[in-house]
Amino acid sequence: MKTTYLKLSLATILLLGIYSCQKHETAGLEAYASTDSAFAVSDSISSAATMQIKDKQFIKTADINMEVKDVYDATISIEKAVRNMGGFVTHSNLQSNILSEDTYNTSDEDAMLIKKYQTENKMQVRVPNEKLGEFLTSINDKKLFLHSRIINADDVTANLKYTELEAQRNKKTEENIARIKTDKNTVALSDANMKEGNQQQLAQMNISDQIKYSTVDIYIKEPKLRVAEISVTNIQNIDNKYKFNFLYDARNAFVEGFYLIQKIAVGLISIWPIVLIAGASFYFWKRKKINSPSKQRLSEE
Repeated sequence: MKTTYLKLSLATILLLGIYSCQKHETAGLEAYASTDSAFAVSDSISSAATMQIKDKQFIKTADINMEVKDVYDATISIEKAVRNMGGFVTHSNLQSNILSEDTYNTSDEDAMLIKKYQTENKMQVRVPNEKLGEFLTSINDKKLFLHSRIINADDVTANLKYTELEAQRNKKTEENIARIKTDKNTVALSDANMKEGNQQQLAQMNISDQIKYSTVDIYIKEPKLRVAEISVTNIQNIDNKYKFNFLYDARNAFVEGFYLIQKIAVGLISIWPIVLIAGASFYFWKRKKINSPSKQRLSEE
């Protein structure tokens, strides 16, 4: 009985040990899978896009060049994603580059215009700095082939500190100018100091805006040519139909000939002095020629 009890106790301990090991292994696999999944998500975008460091300020920019299945659909999707994230589009130039254009006649009246083209779009968008990584991940789903992706994170913490120091210096200069006796030179100094202060404020506003919103330049195009089939009129047949009309052209030729005779007659009338002089000259020349032989015969007789 005692031996049986010891055997049952050993078996129970062994089963509990196996169960505990399996449980630890399962927990370890789940933790590894969770870690690997998180790594895959974070690896889908550059760390420069999601970088957040305490007491540091970054201006983030990105440049994307990729091929997509449909440029128009991708453009709409990108614009929608930008709007949903609180950003805005600053530039979008969607165009179709026509590579060839041919017309084929299909009947006496109809023809088919065939255009081969490739569509592309150059965009620039601004998205909130903290959502740059999310935005890049969203447009990554639209790509067929990624040519390049450049992400920059420029540390401008020192620039911000410098602008603050310059603002303090400008304010101190303004106080010093106020203590000077007002004259022409004082007014000039005050104006120059105010102008410098405005420029500093503008520079600080630009840096703050670039920190708040990341700039993303996007170039997308389709990998293959598209073909557009457009029904048009058979122009060649229309031209041949109205190119020549015998009766109409013959009538016009007769009328133009009649007008030509009139122009000639009017032209001759306009030069009647020349015709009259020429006629008189011919008359006297002819008369002189007739009288010359008669005089010669009389002198011989």
